[in-house]
Amino acid sequence: MESPSSTGDSLTARMIPRHSSLDSFGAMKVYQLVNLASIRVSKSELRQRVMLPKYLRLAIRDCILCKDVSSAVASTSVAPPSDKYLSPEVPLMVFVNPKSGGRQGPLIKERLQNLISQEQVFDLTEVKPNEFIRYGLGCLEALASQGDECAKDIREKMRIVVAGGDGTVGWVLGCLGELNLQNRLPVPPVSIMPLGTGNDLSRSFGWGGSFPFAWKSAIKRTLHRASIAPISPLDSWDIVITMPSGEIEDPPYSLKTKQECSIDQSLKIEGELPPSMNGYEGVFYNYFSIGMDAQVAYGFHHLRNEKPYLANGPIANKIIYSGYGCSQGWFTTHCTNDPGLRGLKNIMTLHIKKLDSSEWEKVPVPKSVRAVVALNLNSYGSGRNPWGNLKQDYLEKRGFVEAQADDGLLEIFGLKQGWHASFVMVELISAKHIAQAAAIRLEIRGSEWKDAFMQMDGEPWKQPMNKDYSTFVDIKRVPHQSLVVKGDC
Repeated sequence: MESPSSTGDSLTARMIPRHSSLDSFGAMKVYQLVNLASIRVSKSELRQRVMLPKYLRLAIRDCILCKDVSSAVASTSVAPPSDKYLSPEVPLMVFVNPKSGGRQGPLIKERLQNLISQEQVFDLTEVKPNEFIRYGLGCLEALASQGDECAKDIREKMRIVVAGGDGTVGWVLGCLGELNLQNRLPVPPVSIMPLGTGNDLSRSFGWGGSFPFAWKSAIKRTLHRASIAPISPLDSWDIVITMPSGEIEDPPYSLKTKQECSIDQSLKIEGELPPSMNGYEGVFYNYFSIGMDAQVAYGFHHLRNEKPYLANGPIANKIIYSGYGCSQGWFTTHCTNDPGLRGLKNIMTLHIKKLDSSEWEKVPVPKSVRAVVALNLNSYGSGRNPWGNLKQDYLEKRGFVEAQADDGLLEIFGLKQGWHASFVMVELISAKHIAQAAAIRLEIRGSEWKDAFMQMDGEPWKQPMNKDYSTFVDIKRVPHQSLVVKGDC
């Protein structure tokens, strides 16, 4: 197992005592004595625990609205040191994706604002996570530098709650990860209110696969759990896509253009290197995939945006999702001649680096595989574990280790036609095991393919392909781990 970097160690060591109930009890006490789901808490108790004092709520709001820290901070009265009692025990900030939760996001936002405060709940269509980090956290940091002990205490103890699906959670985690690069520590840990379709990140950390139908009462319990539950580390994975000149149409929020592009030419390139290149870069936390599963996700994603009245809840979403799987050739490959429905082996080359190795190793892509997935957690496709719970003798035979969320490894597997995928999804069989890797390089040659479909953490896109030149996907572990609050403790 790879040990976290020294920076990651010190970050985790600094964060966990300040952000969890482990201060008083220790980890085992929390696991053994506290059943968070059964705890009842009144609105007044919750507010006392998580709500910021009014002067700081307004200062943060003004900084974000003005997009300027200095002017808003200059007009804020700094709380005297004797007023430290104003600092809540565990201050919470909440991000809500109004498009999630069967379009119930606006109602959930209203309920959240009523429970804590309007200024601590952000609509992601109005305030982006990076804006909150730049101006909201910047406001607290500026006030703390002027001697405001309350602002300093809140900045150090803050936790984030994300109400949305896997893509929304990944978006917020990715923006928070920038704090490591800026040396703005500590990085707030994240809790999850699952409002998406798959909610695999939420499942993996004990927040459940969907939000309860009785969501009004559940919101209060979720906020309380978010304020007292312990914290767990999560590997983050950087992905860089280098492509011939062109652009990705409507890329997900977590995928940004990259200013400088270069290709590691120490590896043999099967196709042609483009004379000019464009690049995109992002971070994922659960999975990246290429192939038919991403194509189905892409179709569903666009239907949901074009006809939101059809995608009005998790059950309806899954029915529509299944329909796309049938309509786009997932079950009928052998009856068609469309090159877009053939296996990936003919157009894709896979290289990996194993843990603690600097050498690239070429790994064959199985002939009949139509989707390749690199998985970090043990939850994919609404809670399934396609990698499987492998026996020790099989792990040793294949040179694998038991999969963990923070082991520095991705599990790479393949899905064949729809029937194979269906049996994998009901866990009658495991997926086609390909490798475990600490770094991945994919080279994709266009050939007859006009587009390839890719996705990460539930956010799909159409990747344009070039007939003459290759597209490259490079994946490596981010040095700093993310911090996620455990909901099932």
